[in-house]
Amino acid sequence: MRCPFCKHDETKVIDSRTSQDFSIRRRRECLDCARRFTTYERIEESPIKVIKKDGTRVPFDRNRIREGVEKACYKRPVSNEQIDQLVSGVEAAVYEDGIREIPSQQIGEMVFSALRELDKVAFVRFASVYREFKDVNDFVDELQPILDGRDRR
Repeated sequence: MRCPFCKHDETKVIDSRTSQDFSIRRRRECLDCARRFTTYERIEESPIKVIKKDGTRVPFDRNRIREGVEKACYKRPVSNEQIDQLVSGVEAAVYEDGIREIPSQQIGEMVFSALRELDKVAFVRFASVYREFKDVNDFVDELQPILDGRDRR
């Protein structure tokens, strides 16, 4: 591993930890300048392809899920940690199935369900794009179960 500060090629690992999102966190120290830095190693599995609506296949990319969730959660009381957990949960579900190809709609449904539990406004924002609402009635149809479930005082 090359030191990001002095570019020396030799470093030593001080600490390693695994995490739930298929990555290993390593704390390293440069043997030349003695500065410390953190690296994250992702476990490489055989690539999963996402089948898009038009039939094209693209590699699975967790960053695309994260970007969509971040847009839906913009200016909402949702922390980066909560977003990370949601994205990691969806990614884990995709890899747990053991399939090599997954429709984008299936991934969207996973995100859809997770956002419903996390934040109702973010859920509606995501739904408006994901479900391609055409008019206000589509919004009302999607919101009705949420409105019916809340306490009325």
